Amino acid sequence: MRQKLKQQIDQLKAKGATYADVRWYPYEDQNVLVMHNGNLKALAASSESGAGVRVLYKGAWGFSASSNLADLDTLFEKALDNAKIASERVTFPIRLAEKDAIQDSFTSPNKIDPFNVPLGEKVDFLQKLDQALAQPGVMQRVAFFNFVKRQQIYIDSEGSEIEKNIIDVFPQFRVMGVDKDGGMQSRGYAPGRTGMTRGWESIEAADFFGNAERVVKELNELLVAPDCPKDKMSVILMPDIMFLQVHETIGHPLELDRILGYELSFAGGSFVRLEDFGKLRYGSEKLTVRANATEPNTPGSFGYDDDGVPAQDNLLIDKGILVGAITGRQMVEEANATERKIIFEGSSGANRASSFYRVPIERMTNINVDPGTDGNLDDIIANTERGIILSGDKSWSIGSNREQFHFANHIGWMVEDGKRTHVVKNPTYRGETVQFYNSLSAVGDESTWHVTYVDNCGKGQPSQIMELGHGVPVCKFDDVIVGD
Repeated sequence: MRQKLKQQIDQLKAKGATYADVRWYPYEDQNVLVMHNGNLKALAASSESGAGVRVLYKGAWGFSASSNLADLDTLFEKALDNAKIASERVTFPIRLAEKDAIQDSFTSPNKIDPFNVPLGEKVDFLQKLDQALAQPGVMQRVAFFNFVKRQQIYIDSEGSEIEKNIIDVFPQFRVMGVDKDGGMQSRGYAPGRTGMTRGWESIEAADFFGNAERVVKELNELLVAPDCPKDKMSVILMPDIMFLQVHETIGHPLELDRILGYELSFAGGSFVRLEDFGKLRYGSEKLTVRANATEPNTPGSFGYDDDGVPAQDNLLIDKGILVGAITGRQMVEEANATERKIIFEGSSGANRASSFYRVPIERMTNINVDPGTDGNLDDIIANTERGIILSGDKSWSIGSNREQFHFANHIGWMVEDGKRTHVVKNPTYRGETVQFYNSLSAVGDESTWHVTYVDNCGKGQPSQIMELGHGVPVCKFDDVIVGD
């Protein structure tokens, strides 16, 4: 099959294509299990395979995809025909940044393939976890497994041939109960990275049962807790909400296609302008952020993107100053041409598609905040006169250009005179993005840094759901509106 795909690419070049690539998925499998109140409510297995072809002709893209590879001539010819039609209407001829021709492979680190684990063993694990969660105060309990496994072969007209074999594991659980005022409260746990592998062994390594006790305890505290006060104070964000803060107000606004306006009609744009790079003070000097697709063992580490560009550790914000973006080969050329100067030296290796039948677009990799020097959580609390510790992503609302936000959390703990006091329910906080990050006054050390997995990042039209990760420490922001 690989030889046949190469021959098809050569034929496209002979017919006038300036560039062509194919992404062949021999298989992509998914397995989902959901346990609800002791009952196996969902058990699903799916598999798909096929190939997607991109062709660049006279400055315009053409794309075609099929799960039936019996007629490759038609598949490749259709992509070229689409490019020819698009070239008659192109207003900005597409150019691609330079890259090396690469022949390589990437395999995600794993020891036990979760698709080889017997169903009975998976269900038994969920049942034991459900029993651990079945305690007083818990009205609803849900445990969830999502396993993904894919093989992908990438071949392009520039001489690259790359094979990727990836396994991802996304487990989590949640408990819910009714508080003294009749409102529903919930707490949950998703382990993220647990060691240096991401097969079934990562399930066994995660402390599900220890965290089950903690989560149920916190839920029962919420059921009798007072509401979060409406005020302005310091907020200390735990990693299980800081990851979403970074995702929505740093990751998405720094995707270059958004900055150039390509997502405005669906997923929204960005407040960032091309002239901001190297100048905009995005946050305080304590804020350093990178898109690190070389971070070991997360879904945002994939070896090579779908342009055939190696995964990179790309600096986005350097001590508060905006210096980089999440980019692919096409958009960096358009951005540089638009500004008539070199803003980006080349692709950051972040162009990805969610499946063979979707086109690659700029997607977040691992958008990480570097750990700081302000100690552990207790140290940050001790240096807080009046504030609130926030945990959990309950709901969120984001401005269309990511210029402002409002987040609701599962639980909060008040801080007075350097000490944690009592739990509050229904905590919220809001702010304007740049102002908020410039109020960053403390960044936790390595001991507070945690990698959270995301398996549901939506973007693109048609929609594409992507997997990635965020490594973030505990962070404190001052003078933030809460409870509103």
